Amino acid sequence: MSCRISSKQHPFMHFSKPRSICTMYNPLSTYSLILILFFFNTSILHGLNVDYSHSYLEQSRHNFKGANIHHMSTSDEPNEEWSYVQVRPKAHLFYWLYYTTHQSGYKNRPLILWLQGGPGGSGTGFGNFEELGPLDGNLKPRSTTWLQTASLLFIDSPVGTGYSYAEDDSAFTTNVAEISRDLLSLMKNFTTTYKDFQNIPFYIFSESYGGKMTADFSSVLYNEIQNGGIKMNFQGFAMGDSWISPVDSTNSWGPFLYATSIVDLAGMQRINAAAKKAEDLVKQGKFEEATEAWSLTEGVVSAESGGVNFYNILDWDGDATLFSKSGKPDLRSPIDKLYNRHVRVMQNDDLDALMNGPIRKKLKVIPDKVTWGGQSGTVFEKQAGDFMKNVTSTVNNLVNNSTLKVIIYSGQLDLICDVLGTETWFYKYIDKSAPFQKQPKQNLKCGEQPGVCFYLKEYENLKFFWVLDAGHMVPTDNGPGALAMVNNIIK
Repeated sequence: MSCRISSKQHPFMHFSKPRSICTMYNPLSTYSLILILFFFNTSILHGLNVDYSHSYLEQSRHNFKGANIHHMSTSDEPNEEWSYVQVRPKAHLFYWLYYTTHQSGYKNRPLILWLQGGPGGSGTGFGNFEELGPLDGNLKPRSTTWLQTASLLFIDSPVGTGYSYAEDDSAFTTNVAEISRDLLSLMKNFTTTYKDFQNIPFYIFSESYGGKMTADFSSVLYNEIQNGGIKMNFQGFAMGDSWISPVDSTNSWGPFLYATSIVDLAGMQRINAAAKKAEDLVKQGKFEEATEAWSLTEGVVSAESGGVNFYNILDWDGDATLFSKSGKPDLRSPIDKLYNRHVRVMQNDDLDALMNGPIRKKLKVIPDKVTWGGQSGTVFEKQAGDFMKNVTSTVNNLVNNSTLKVIIYSGQLDLICDVLGTETWFYKYIDKSAPFQKQPKQNLKCGEQPGVCFYLKEYENLKFFWVLDAGHMVPTDNGPGALAMVNNIIK
């Protein structure tokens, strides 16, 4: 059954079958208020047997895979929609679409796809509620949401991330090529279902490992468009604090921490030695062992720095000092340590409670057996053989041989994918980096904020942003700067 909801009905009191698309139509401020009221009225609403069948309107559409999608609408321009897409047998990706609140309407504004990192970090959860969606983790309106300038599409990717799920172990992905294949399958479904977005300017923005996925997927999508396999107005992609060349990133940690007075000379040398072991294993093609060496290098960083946070060097990592304070040996595997540091941070207790509580109830389509974030550990572990491989040649090819805008942005306080490592691979592998380097650096402000917000250099289809006062999660740390950057890119 599908449902139609008038503006006076409670957003959590509509019902639909799994695999349907559900739509919310209240203005952002009203929607936030309703969500807040929900928490006060759950006990009252629970147990009510209310029949809204008189207001149901079912409009079924058929997607390219042959599954029925139910679409509900009470206005010409809905606010949000969500659904599952089975991208291959036993593999299900979940997406959440928000239509822009810009006064010109969604047909006149771009669509931005956000790809979270990890791998295993949820775009519909962390990216949405902790970084750039319309509401924050407390369900309060976010003043710097990107929704005010573009429509937003969050996809929980790879399969098994967030609300996405694999029916068995064989359905998980093991590399970015497989991830891209699944994303292409979803986007073919999406553009068949939402034909308006075939012509609307399309951008991909990303963070961390999501940048590595974005580079590969951008290549796959661009080629598919050129070959007539999908119709989209693909304009460009942005890699934020991204894991593009793992060796260059890990090799930069020692010098960066030494330059910022977080470790001494001896500490830098020990970090460099650990990173060199990871690099040597990569050169030997021993990628899973290189992943373990990466984890061990992070352990050396934590020991030498006293637990510096890998996402912001002005913060300190509680997990890093947990075992040293207890006096107990840390017996976790190298992969477990990486997962806890780089994925669990995006599944904190408050967000977990939100996504597996009121948001799950709102969506009404999540299968009973699926827990938000429940398969993220497996998602991360399955990529162990691909973590330390770079995608620099993919980025360079797109810079040289596509019409796409290629954007790199980096928070000045990030460690895991620090500016130093990013500049290293950029000037080493990108052919246009030499003429790019000769361009003037722009010192830009953001609205009424005092001082410089970010630095920008650009050359032909290349843009590089150095975002100040931000670590790894740029939209979280410097919301006005991130929004100004987005507007600069999509103008």
